This record gives sequence, C-alpha cells and structure tokens, in this order.
Amino acid sequence: MKMIFAAVFMIFSLYSESVNTNLTDPSDREKFRIVTTRIRCICLPSLPIKSCSFNNCEVSALLKNFIENRIRQGESAEEIIRKMQTGFGEEALKDDIVQKFLALGSEGMARSIVNGFGEKILAEPEPIWINLSIGAAAVLGIGIIILYFRKNRKNDSVKKMSASESDDLDNILKELRQEK
Repeated sequence: MKMIFAAVFMIFSLYSESVNTNLTDPSDREKFRIVTTRIRCICLPSLPIKSCSFNNCEVSALLKNFIENRIRQGESAEEIIRKMQTGFGEEALKDDIVQKFLALGSEGMARSIVNGFGEKILAEPEPIWINLSIGAAAVLGIGIIILYFRKNRKNDSVKKMSASESDDLDNILKELRQEK
C-alpha cells in the first residue's frame, strides 16, 4: 500500500503547478510558468522543462536560468518561446548562462540558443500517458520484485523444514538400529 501511495505521489508531484524560480514579480513568475510549461526538458523529453529538476538534468536547470534572464530583459513569454525555436541571435552569446555552456564544453547548446532548437523544443501538449505508463511499469516492476522475494523466502523456509525433518528421520533410524 505504501508503494502505491509513493507512486501516486510521484506522478502528481510531476504535474504540480509550483514554479521554482528566482523571479519575484508575479507577472514575471507567470511568464516563467508559461514558457517552462511549453518548452520541453532536454534530458527527459516527455516532460516540460518546469518539471525537470537540477538533479535530473543540469542542462535544463541552466536553460531555466537563461529563461529567467530573458524575462528580466523584458521579453514576453511568447517571444521567448518563438526565439527558443528560431534563435536568440549572436547577442545571446553575452548571456552568463550561454557563457557557462561554452565553459562546460556544451557548444551545441550554445549554438542551439543562438540559432534555435526548432520545433523539437516544444513540449507535447499532454505527455501524461507516457508518464503514467512509466509509473505503472515502475509499480509493476516493484510488485514483481516483492513477489520474487516472498516466494524465495517461502522456499527457504520449506528447505529448512525439510532439512530438519531429514535430521529427525536420521535420528529415528539411528534409534531403530541401536534397538536391534
């Protein structure tokens, strides 16, 4: 039961509407939410980037920081989404995050920010079926593992009983031989 609760909690937490950002203005936070809902995670393409955590994908975490920088520069959500597809141009090379990508050796990411990612950067409208199937597979796998260990534990106890029964039979045979 605990495992089912944990799996359901994990699935719902993926779709929570919390926004993790350093932006403080409510309208900026809303722009950030819109952009990160429409752009996909680089490491886990079935998820929007807003559901990608730093632990899952450092590249997406840096890309979120880049989006924050663009919002601070006054760009609208739709403008950022369009530029993610078509490119931010050479001026994006001045951004601290693009410089960090270059320093980390991610020239491809820097080039994609400058020239655009194309349509593939857009998140699928409702990837819920993919995530539910992954969650269901995880729950099924955990269930199979539990059944395997329960079965082996029963087999071990049967083996132990039969070994003790064998010892009892040997003792009875020894007693019978001594009586003769």
